[in-house]
Amino acid sequence: MIRIATAVLLLALFFPALLWAPAQLWAALAGAVLVLGAREWGRLADFRRLSSWLYALVLGGCAYLLHLPTALPLGHMLLAVAVGFWIFIAPLWLYRGWPRGAFWLRALTGAVVLLPTWIALVELRSRGPGVLLAILAAVWLADSAAYYCGRAYGRHKLAPHVSPGKTWEGVAGAALALVIYGAVLSRYAVHVSMTALIFLLLALMYFAILGDLFESWMKRQAGLKDSGHLLPGHGGVLDRVDALTAALPLAALAVWGLRLA
Repeated sequence: MIRIATAVLLLALFFPALLWAPAQLWAALAGAVLVLGAREWGRLADFRRLSSWLYALVLGGCAYLLHLPTALPLGHMLLAVAVGFWIFIAPLWLYRGWPRGAFWLRALTGAVVLLPTWIALVELRSRGPGVLLAILAAVWLADSAAYYCGRAYGRHKLAPHVSPGKTWEGVAGAALALVIYGAVLSRYAVHVSMTALIFLLLALMYFAILGDLFESWMKRQAGLKDSGHLLPGHGGVLDRVDALTAALPLAALAVWGLRLA
């Protein structure tokens, strides 16, 4: 019941902000999420308490500077850096089971994970609340389908050394759900070919799984079950946005580059 109550409260706050908040207020709210997530990243990265808050405030300051109109090209560059990280570095990191590394590496990795997520939230919402909502719905749908299919049919572990609960059957269920979702979107909402849209949604699913696994690996390295305790029944902010940290930068680049909205 606590988990459900927290989810209802979060949605009650999220949807009015998504639909009606002015652009500057939306950016500030997303910035607050960034700061809280950065504070939790500091916990996962084994920063001292004061260092974690300083790190979070520095990333919040970077987000403010990136919101200036002259910083738009830099924002797109950071989105590309994030996508490159999730394509090339994160899978190898998980496969090799690399440790968290030196302080500077932990700090840099957190910036690459969190700042582009904030940029993507602002960029996608600027193209219309429906655009961001459709992408968030895709990630949430994939996560829910993977959970229920994994619970019902899961036999083959996806990454047992990182997250023992995830299965290949869950991935298959998520993919099937997104194929149906993409077909419906292509038919009624998005003027783009069904094949291209489904390909993008499946790519988002792959990135979302990577984001989830990467945060799980960081928690395992830190010896923690949750990234924080801010959200009763859910853990921390990073526990709720781990999949989005990987999926949203790709979505923002795709929407911007392909002029989907």
